[in-house]
Amino acid sequence: MELLGFSSEQLLVFFVCLARISGLIGGMPIFSGIQTPLRVRAGLALTLSLIIVPGVASSITSLPHHPLLFGIIVVSEAILGYLLGFTAKLIVFAAQFGGTVVGYLMGFAAANIMDPQNQQQTPLISQFQNVIALLLFLALNIHHLFIRAIVKSFELLPVAPLDFSGDVIPYLMNMTSDMFVLGIRLCAPLLALLLLSDLVMAIMSRVFPQLNVFLLKFPVNIGLGMIVMGLTLDLVVSVLGNEFQSLSERFINIFQLM
Repeated sequence: MELLGFSSEQLLVFFVCLARISGLIGGMPIFSGIQTPLRVRAGLALTLSLIIVPGVASSITSLPHHPLLFGIIVVSEAILGYLLGFTAKLIVFAAQFGGTVVGYLMGFAAANIMDPQNQQQTPLISQFQNVIALLLFLALNIHHLFIRAIVKSFELLPVAPLDFSGDVIPYLMNMTSDMFVLGIRLCAPLLALLLLSDLVMAIMSRVFPQLNVFLLKFPVNIGLGMIVMGLTLDLVVSVLGNEFQSLSERFINIFQLM
């Protein structure tokens, strides 16, 4: 059977490649957000598939022609692509988590703004950290790294139903738990200073009982927080940059474990 001059085997290869790339775009930061129109995401996935298929077609062989079996293959490829994109989104989540903790201690617990990417209310400092992570994601061309990874995946991981019987699930769980550790690392200097500020305020309230600590605490914590955030911005960018750069190693580990 042929369609527009393409054989059935070529069409199957294209749809398999399209499924993996669509899953990748659906899990990547920025592109997976609701602010990116669905037409743009679909057009990007289609364009990348047309570009990548000629180079990876030789790695995709013996595809089943049965509709049910081929459907399982397509779903598996979409899940695999989403897992690759989700690894980068975990880093962005870590930055948001650190911002949430710091914002709560600074007194911004009730200061929420609209997050256009997730269409939900998020704390102010959390959204600030989120924007920094996304801008760094683009500045370091990490989205180019994903394109290279998706091409390499067809060489290292053959097209077949996913097998989660190995160590891939514990590895993904460890990556998820490391997200919280990374979030604390990003806000550690500011977190330590704010805790020290609260300790000083507690001592002052004992020494000067007439001092209204609650009125003094918020402007002091906000002022200290803003100053330290500005001074440690280079450190945050460095840590996030190292995490983004290590994604290629994580991709290889996922391919080997699967």
